[in-house]
Amino acid sequence: MKTVTALFTCLLAASVCAATSTCVNAAPSSPIFKTSFDCPQARASIEKLVCRDPQLAQMDIELTRLYRLALTDEHSVPRPDKVMIDQQFWIKARNQCASAPAPKACTIRSYAERAHQLRQGSAIVRTKDPDRLTEGPLAFRCAGFDPLITATYFSTQPGVVYLKWANTSITLSQVPSDSGTQYTGKDSQGNYSFWQNDNVVLFQKPGSAEMSCTAEPAG
Repeated sequence: MKTVTALFTCLLAASVCAATSTCVNAAPSSPIFKTSFDCPQARASIEKLVCRDPQLAQMDIELTRLYRLALTDEHSVPRPDKVMIDQQFWIKARNQCASAPAPKACTIRSYAERAHQLRQGSAIVRTKDPDRLTEGPLAFRCAGFDPLITATYFSTQPGVVYLKWANTSITLSQVPSDSGTQYTGKDSQGNYSFWQNDNVVLFQKPGSAEMSCTAEPAG
């Protein structure tokens, strides 16, 4: 009888522990980070991912800042009314990253590309806000490579750079480097590397040797 009573007591304690989340060894819930939307009301799985990832949350706050600035620029390309429509399409496209093989990587690319578009299209968006987390687009001409490369940077943790040339683009993530700032990444073509130290820039793409690049005024 004592054995049955002890077993019942243990089971009761376990059920109370599970129901009240008071277990000493219970895993803590993921922290919720500040975003541009109401995380407790988030339904899309990508929005929930953004709420629980500090890097994505930073990108979300910064992108919203850029978007709001673009809406105030009557000279933006496209115009503010089209920027608003494009933003809604972008949100739907971003949320589709939920079905990607790597949802976070897909979401980072989505934010980086949209930030590039907004900054490229509006001088007001490119205003030197001291609290900004983005820079660019900056243009680079690389030796032995005809297309001009434009780069938009996200100063998140870790950092991100979005590179675009001709009809190609790639989003790279910052990695530890003994000197300068290095970004790496890959796509179906292979591995990419972008290294920068003041005015010295080196770029390597699949099938090519490392190229030395110089900054040029963005067109």
